[in-house]
Amino acid sequence: MKSLLVGLMVFIFEKIFILANLKVFSVSSKKSKCRQPCDVPLIKRGDLLQVPRTLFVHFGIYLGNNKVAHLMPDILPALSDDQCLIRRVVTNKRLIMGVLAKIASIRVDSVQDFAYGGNILVNHMDRSFNTKPLTNEEVAQRAEKLVGATPYSLLWNNCEHFVTYCRYGMPVSFQTDKFCETVKKIIRDRRSILLSAAIGMASVLCMGFGLCTILPSFFITFTLWMAS
Repeated sequence: MKSLLVGLMVFIFEKIFILANLKVFSVSSKKSKCRQPCDVPLIKRGDLLQVPRTLFVHFGIYLGNNKVAHLMPDILPALSDDQCLIRRVVTNKRLIMGVLAKIASIRVDSVQDFAYGGNILVNHMDRSFNTKPLTNEEVAQRAEKLVGATPYSLLWNNCEHFVTYCRYGMPVSFQTDKFCETVKKIIRDRRSILLSAAIGMASVLCMGFGLCTILPSFFITFTLWMAS
């Protein structure tokens, strides 16, 4: 029962994470003005690239010869064995469905397909780390070794974890950290307790008294109260 509840909470948090990190909320107009088109010849092998997509900020490692390795959710491999289709640029629909289904791979695409029409930032994350990046060649070799199918988690194993492991030696996701901080603020807000209690009472009134309605309502409200 405990593992089921934990799994359910993680599932809900991951779906909320999609909404909490939509590009329209996470990228301000000021930051957008700072983004400049990236000249491919100036990118070095092993550089860390990032670009805004419909959801989140997407990351990859430049391998040279106009190729980028990046961890990309994609539902298509679960639906088709046609490698020609799978190798095509991953559309936003394929990406979102892959996120929900937790299906992903570390794939190699052209810089243009990776950018998907967005403007690329190069090694922008270096300023956020106290750790000195690995050598560019070591970064690229790490990325190349990981190419292929990979476990995926929106919170714990995403494209940002992949590039930070390759470049800095440790898998980190600032987007996940930001989401967790948002969840903490929601949990610590006393209004969340009142809201959960109201929803619990409404579910009891609509569905009737029973363990399946009373216990979850009590458990969630009590947990929020203790955590606030």
